[in-house]
Amino acid sequence: MNETLVIQQRGVKLYDGDDKAKLDVGVVLLTTHRLIWRDHKNHECCIALSLSQIIYFEEQAAGIGKSAKIVIHLYPVTANKEPGPYQQSKFPYIKLSFKEHGQIEFFRRLTEEMTQKRWETPVPLTISTATGSQTGKTRAVGIVGIERKIEQKRKETEQNISEAFEDLSQLMVKAKEMVELSRSIANKIKDKHGDITEDETIRFKSYLLSMGIANPVTRETHGSGTNYHMQLAKQLGDMLLAPLEERGGMMALTEVYCLVNRARGMELLSPEDLVNACKMFESMQLPLRLRVFDSGVMVVQLQSHSEEEMIASALDNVTDKGSLTSEEFAKLLGLSVLLSKERLLLAEKMGHLCRDDSVEGLRFYPNLF
Repeated sequence: MNETLVIQQRGVKLYDGDDKAKLDVGVVLLTTHRLIWRDHKNHECCIALSLSQIIYFEEQAAGIGKSAKIVIHLYPVTANKEPGPYQQSKFPYIKLSFKEHGQIEFFRRLTEEMTQKRWETPVPLTISTATGSQTGKTRAVGIVGIERKIEQKRKETEQNISEAFEDLSQLMVKAKEMVELSRSIANKIKDKHGDITEDETIRFKSYLLSMGIANPVTRETHGSGTNYHMQLAKQLGDMLLAPLEERGGMMALTEVYCLVNRARGMELLSPEDLVNACKMFESMQLPLRLRVFDSGVMVVQLQSHSEEEMIASALDNVTDKGSLTSEEFAKLLGLSVLLSKERLLLAEKMGHLCRDDSVEGLRFYPNLF
């Protein structure tokens, strides 16, 4: 009998007709020849029936507090039935109740096997001879064979996972080497010789430095608590100056989080550590500060960033266009919609703008009163 495993599903309860069987939840296995149910805890408790004994089967949809089921209708019991947990039943069918789902795929595979009827395919008889000290090998079939295949597949999966993590470790080592190389090249460009222009130099340096931070501050290198957050704040102060200047002096904290973790590579920073480090900007007299708007939105901005200029810019743009939404203002300034809205709300708070909140959305106008 050339029997192979087709599919298995955990968390299946067995029903004797409409009555729950006095058995625990188990695993149902579908092979090319049989349907097998095995107790989850007691592996010696096993029920198997040949696919040839199935007349037809149907799905039973799940309901409130009820799991989806597959109802399997069987031919009458034969006289030479093998002994098992159930010797007889008053029902001509059994039910498989799927507590952990998976019934759709199981029903599909069962349909395929019942259509193909591979249990009727005769197995060709092969005669093998042993040479020297080599002896014939007996291939395990039935439940034992299926369990061995499952165990072999599990070991192969574990080996693949181990190899994947080894590759990941090598990648981390190489990534640090590449960052060191980029910094080395960037430093050499400072003393450039040749025909390379200033703009090309700046652009090339930005490409190299965007590859990451060579020595990110971590808890392993700087401990924990206040000292860790102070060192992290210093590193953030150096890293965020250029991006903030390019973005008009202000960035949302979520944007800062993504930018910093992208540069740190594998040494990811938690949101809590980022907030605690940003709170130390002002006390450490760094050129940055953490600001919280009335709406609760948190941003990192330059100390030199002028609030008056920000309000004046919002007022000038709204006056020039007649009215603006936060989306339209964001396109004009090249900022995120979130920051654009906060600027407009700030100008409104100072009495320079007024709003029209309608079904079309929030629109700001110059305050003429």
